[in-house]
Amino acid sequence: MRLIPPRLWAMAVLSGILQVLPFPIAGPVPLWRTTFCWVALLPLIWAILANDKNNNPLTIRQGAALGYLCGFLWYMGNCYWIYQTMYLYGGLAKPISAGILILFCLYLGLYHALFAALLAALRTRFSRQTTLLFVPVVWVAVELARARITGLPWDLLGIAQVDNPMLTRLAPITGAYGLSFVIAAVNALWLVRIRLRERRYTRPALTVAGVIIVVVYILGLRLIANPKPSPTSATATLVQENLEVGAANTGPQPTSQQLLDSFSYLSRRPSTKFLLGIPELPGTQTVFLLRQHALDEGTDSSATVPIPTDLIVWPEAPSGFFTTDPNFHQRMNELAASSQALLIIGSIGIVPNPDTHSDRPYFKYDSAAIFTPDGSSPARYDKIHLVPWGEYIPFKSFFFFASKLTAGAGDMDRGSNRTVFSFRGHNYGTFVCYESIFGDEIRQFVKNGAEVLVNISDDGWYGDTSAAWQHLNMVRMRAIENHRWILRSTNTGVTAAINPYGHVTAALPRHLRSSLRVHFGYEQDLTFYASHGDLFAYACALLTTLGLAFSLRSRIAKQ
Repeated sequence: MRLIPPRLWAMAVLSGILQVLPFPIAGPVPLWRTTFCWVALLPLIWAILANDKNNNPLTIRQGAALGYLCGFLWYMGNCYWIYQTMYLYGGLAKPISAGILILFCLYLGLYHALFAALLAALRTRFSRQTTLLFVPVVWVAVELARARITGLPWDLLGIAQVDNPMLTRLAPITGAYGLSFVIAAVNALWLVRIRLRERRYTRPALTVAGVIIVVVYILGLRLIANPKPSPTSATATLVQENLEVGAANTGPQPTSQQLLDSFSYLSRRPSTKFLLGIPELPGTQTVFLLRQHALDEGTDSSATVPIPTDLIVWPEAPSGFFTTDPNFHQRMNELAASSQALLIIGSIGIVPNPDTHSDRPYFKYDSAAIFTPDGSSPARYDKIHLVPWGEYIPFKSFFFFASKLTAGAGDMDRGSNRTVFSFRGHNYGTFVCYESIFGDEIRQFVKNGAEVLVNISDDGWYGDTSAAWQHLNMVRMRAIENHRWILRSTNTGVTAAINPYGHVTAALPRHLRSSLRVHFGYEQDLTFYASHGDLFAYACALLTTLGLAFSLRSRIAKQ
């Protein structure tokens, strides 16, 4: 392989660093830092389309090498929290935790290498300017491959603009991929302007083209249906118990009865203190409520009187409530009857194995159990998309040393149905933790009739890293894509209510034992994305395939 000039390696490194900045690093990302996404890809694209020391276009292997370095650095900066999760909460040794992080980044860096290799391949047939037009198409195609092949669409580029209302209007049509497309296109357009700066006759053409794009985009947004949210007449109580998890949980362990008492208390007595927006973000206001009926009874404003609600949600099961436990069922039925509310409870679903000859007597699921005031438990949702290394160990015989990661709950089984629950004329869709990063999966709940979405999660495994904030932003994107309220109950935060435009209307501070009473509405409209899924991303994949096929055919014909 011909030598790659050091300046091109430097550009790849710079791009990897810039791609880290628009996302949360150690807390919620401030808006000013999200602007880095508009130039983050520029150095990498410039390097891929540059010439080597002999003034020849880079080969596919050279382009892939630059992309691989960039991708490795991006994942190291964006997903550094894997080390802390493995070490502090998974109980693994530091060298093993670091090794898993490095292997993870080395593997996922291949997708940046694929992006760069595809651009380099297109460059062998097309001019630089034409290849630049392929940049957003190829980028989206590679993001789709990452979601489908690896199953880890963590922090797609478009998520960086979840707070940009001009761009999020695209999400109900294209999903997050549409935002990624626009961001990658802008990065490429900077280079078009730089590459053509000496060709004066192209300046008017570029200006006219830019004006046309902006006008068409604005007019298109005006034509896109933007339904108004329904009245927020319903209420929900979201419980945040704040339990320690994994290896960090070294103190005295509460009994199941104590946990049920604590959760039940919070379910009926939500906090009078909550936040109007994202926790720990400058400018987020804190609200203190004075509950009139509590004051009328001569109590203080902390409200010891139960508060009525339509829905009670407990987080993903850090406490290990088992659906086969009669006491658990009895307590849930009592709570549902006394509150006259629907309960969605994070629990461990146990189902007997019908195969009596199997060495496994039962199946075990990460579940959301449903209880109604009439004493029935009409349905249960079993998590379908499990967390690798957390709920099961892939290639277990090879990664035998990682068995500690699932020691707390054991290997989980996969659910099979995206169940939608009905209660008092309204439909609820519930998804668990990690499933929130898969837009094409969440939209199927809405397609099946869900009028509101409920997300239960245990982000305590992430500690005080960026992961909890990254996770929150991806949940917000799911709300926008489907135009649905999302009610999010977590163990340690971020517990929040998210409206159909992705705005956090109310939240609890992290690492606080509390509960949050929120108002929400039921939505019936079906977005294009909810109906058709990743159609836009597949179109980009098709265009990439056609461009690559044309490039390879021309190359073969020359030979």
